[in-house]
Amino acid sequence: MQSLALFLLTLLPTVSTKCFDPSPAFPVPPWQDQSKDHRLTPELSDITSALEELACDESYDTSSFSVEITSQTETLWSHHHTARKHNATRPGATQVDGQSQYRIASITKTFTTLGILYQHAAGNVSLDDPISDYIPELTDGEEKSSLPWKDITLRLLASQLSGIPREIAQADLLNELPDPTAVGLPPASLKGLPDCYEYNAFRPCNWTHLLPHLKSQQPLFAPGQESTYSNTNFELLGLVLERVSGLSYEQYMTEAIFEPLGMDSTTLKKPKSDEHAVLPIGQYFWDVDEGVHNPTGGIYSTSSDMSKYLRYILTHYNALASGVNWFMPASWSTGVNSFYGMPWETFRTDKILKQSNRPVTFVTKSGGVPDYFSRITLMPEYGFGLTIIIGGESSLLDKIQEAVTVPLIRAAEDSIWEDMDAIYTGTYNTPDLHVLNSTLTLAASPSSGLQLTSFISNGTDVFTTLLAKWAGLINPHSGQWRVQLVPTLLYKNETAQEGEIWRLLVVEEWTGKERIWDDFCITDVDPASYAGLPINEVVFWHGERVVELPAWRVKMKREEEDGERGRLVVQQP
Repeated sequence: MQSLALFLLTLLPTVSTKCFDPSPAFPVPPWQDQSKDHRLTPELSDITSALEELACDESYDTSSFSVEITSQTETLWSHHHTARKHNATRPGATQVDGQSQYRIASITKTFTTLGILYQHAAGNVSLDDPISDYIPELTDGEEKSSLPWKDITLRLLASQLSGIPREIAQADLLNELPDPTAVGLPPASLKGLPDCYEYNAFRPCNWTHLLPHLKSQQPLFAPGQESTYSNTNFELLGLVLERVSGLSYEQYMTEAIFEPLGMDSTTLKKPKSDEHAVLPIGQYFWDVDEGVHNPTGGIYSTSSDMSKYLRYILTHYNALASGVNWFMPASWSTGVNSFYGMPWETFRTDKILKQSNRPVTFVTKSGGVPDYFSRITLMPEYGFGLTIIIGGESSLLDKIQEAVTVPLIRAAEDSIWEDMDAIYTGTYNTPDLHVLNSTLTLAASPSSGLQLTSFISNGTDVFTTLLAKWAGLINPHSGQWRVQLVPTLLYKNETAQEGEIWRLLVVEEWTGKERIWDDFCITDVDPASYAGLPINEVVFWHGERVVELPAWRVKMKREEEDGERGRLVVQQP
């Protein structure tokens, strides 16, 4: 008994912080398009109606947009709206569809970063190399730079953590204000500024414009100190790709990404024809050659092509390079719900689900150039990817994002928990309770996830012994805790995708009396082992309708609807 008490005490530090709603709560669902899978059809129809109603506003008469939702394998739904008013002399596409082309602006940064990850995986660069290893001009020469280039790595550039200025030859109010003195700014001239892009009728900048001017800039922060948005980061990464590949940035993107993914309508050159071009009235940016700014915002694409891209990312984000999970945050942004990735802009909220405070993660990247606004959103827990591309009014972007993501996730939750109940819940028993009296019961709900509601191991109620001690509660029936299963997304047999591995976690329930520091959560899914095996590992063998607890040396079969038990050989300790 003394050794058992000591063992149980080793578990108690794991509950020194409260982690109320573990995530993810389920494996990624295998969604199919509406012709094969009708679970989301009513909600997607409602989303279509909401977008049509939104587009009826006369302020959007000159706006076109394309919206697509994809799963990991196929497009689930799309909606396209064509502007009611067009440029009489150059209308472009007069019927918008999945092949209509837009400028996707800063979404280009994700392609540049993907190229860098490919080169990292190939051993041609290291994410932790300083940028000056590849662009020695930044430190060479008589002119000394105030920017600490030897401390600015490729990883910091891609993660918006370099601390270098946001723009070179862009976003200067001198080019935007007819009379700067009218708003209180002093007179100024273009002397000493780059003779290209916004300073010279959008004449493309080249590297001889960018690099010398960049060397004269001051840092915003020390490298790695603080994330802040910078287009210049990705212009430099584009030059790295050119130098290590021996190809132009355009050639590299085409050969490494566009062509392998079948993105036939995606390009860095202005499309030869306006047949598919979305050209809002008054736009001028369609024809702009971005030159050295291409790696930060130069791509033209379609919603159909972007769905192909998102499908690739959803299925490869944790396998692009050794030790790199592309969706992981690199730093926080302003507020408690926003984070910078590489180069993702991640939003995490606990306000979207109706029956749970479980957080939902949206991995996004937005873009904007004059009259073109875009956002891709990946929802890895649900296996969804969303593309929104707009030619017209920028205010549409956030309205469409809200109108699509909120009902989509809520509808997905309803469907998922129906499936979870059908696939996992019920009572599981050993074949002969007289020989080995072991049984467990699982229940599923949106509020509590997949939950272990009872567990008898060889005649012992584990809830009143081990699990109660694990929860750190004197009264195991207090109702202040539950035992929830969380998926690891791993399998005992990875090749056959069989033997689905989950972990049991003791989870405290919300009481409404939480203190400030009760939100502090340190995840620990491996609190203890027994005879070298994880005490909380649970394995589902779906083909056999069997659940296995390796540390408990037991397999149990799910009761059929009529209550009959399946025959099963039970492993003895």
